[in-house]
Amino acid sequence: MSEDTINALGSFLKACRARLDPVSFGFRPERRRTPGLRREEVAQLANISPTWYTWLEQGRGGTPSKEVLNRIAAGLRLTAPERDHVFILAFGHLPESHYQGADEITPRLQRVLDALPASPAIVKNIFWDVIAWNPAAAVVLTDYAKLPRDQRNILRRLFSDSHTRAAQKNWSSVAEAVVGAFRADVARAGDSAEMAQLVSDLRHTSVEFDALWRRNDVTGHGEGIKQLHHPTIGDIDLEFSTFSVEGRADLNLMIFNPANRDSELRIRQWMATHPPA
Repeated sequence: MSEDTINALGSFLKACRARLDPVSFGFRPERRRTPGLRREEVAQLANISPTWYTWLEQGRGGTPSKEVLNRIAAGLRLTAPERDHVFILAFGHLPESHYQGADEITPRLQRVLDALPASPAIVKNIFWDVIAWNPAAAVVLTDYAKLPRDQRNILRRLFSDSHTRAAQKNWSSVAEAVVGAFRADVARAGDSAEMAQLVSDLRHTSVEFDALWRRNDVTGHGEGIKQLHHPTIGDIDLEFSTFSVEGRADLNLMIFNPANRDSELRIRQWMATHPPA
């Protein structure tokens, strides 16, 4: 087994500092024996002992605390995927994250949504706010553009909006699955005041949500069948799949493909005659 395999964390940190330009960090542009930052400079940026950092790179410093590792990641200006990689090397799992409610996506991701003409697609954040959608979603699911931002939350609509509830052919099973999946996101969000407020609001406004929440069930919500009764299109069946957005652990892309030819034709015919505004 190679030294790099044995001390994967130290090897990765060494590689990260070797590629950095000392001048961009405010250090003097002097001749150096090796490229990148010196160990003592990384220690200075992370506000830790140079000796301890040296031991860490050499595999002799023991496991660092999360706070120290975060300071090192910040000092080295690691990207989010690089920071996650450092935590996996050190602890075997991703860092605990405190997410902010994202409210926008990249234009490229929006083009992915728009490239699905008969498949409703949305992007939701960890609080289950819908932050992006395609024309098919506006026609089949909800025209989110007509809603204020604070009313685009999937959970609030499922438990408080009569039209959303009536559209679900099996509301009880949908609600059960959604709450179980949401509980997993609550744990991922960590100590978030925004998430705590959302849960509190839902429990106070819906006795059904409160009952499901008290069951403490945790379920996956990666894929399944969604049966809808659309007030004008009629009954349609959709297969949904959920995907993580690369580099954005707080976002999920959900695509609802027509589950049969009849559902696809209903959607396409309605969109052809009633395109979204």
